[in-house]
Amino acid sequence: MESSRTFQKQDKCGKGYGAMNGFTFEETNLLCIYNGSGGGTREGLIGVLEEMRGYLEPDEGELRDLTDSALSKLRAMSDQEFGALDLYPDFDTEDAAYAE
Repeated sequence: MESSRTFQKQDKCGKGYGAMNGFTFEETNLLCIYNGSGGGTREGLIGVLEEMRGYLEPDEGELRDLTDSALSKLRAMSDQEFGALDLYPDFDTEDAAYAE
């Protein structure tokens, strides 16, 4: 499931990164949401995404596909590559948007 927004600027997570190591915008947002629950490690994030996937209902196929794609990419990367990802929300950008 490849998104047309893969290379667009990302404002909410990752401090402006677009396609981080091949992750789509949607995958990156998913990683940002669950990264804290995984303890900030690649293996921890894989674990919480696998757990979340187990709770998905049959009608949540799009989220299941997104999760499977992100999991595949996480499993294929090294811990060092994962450590280089910026998976924390960019609150400065969001705050600036509300300041107007």
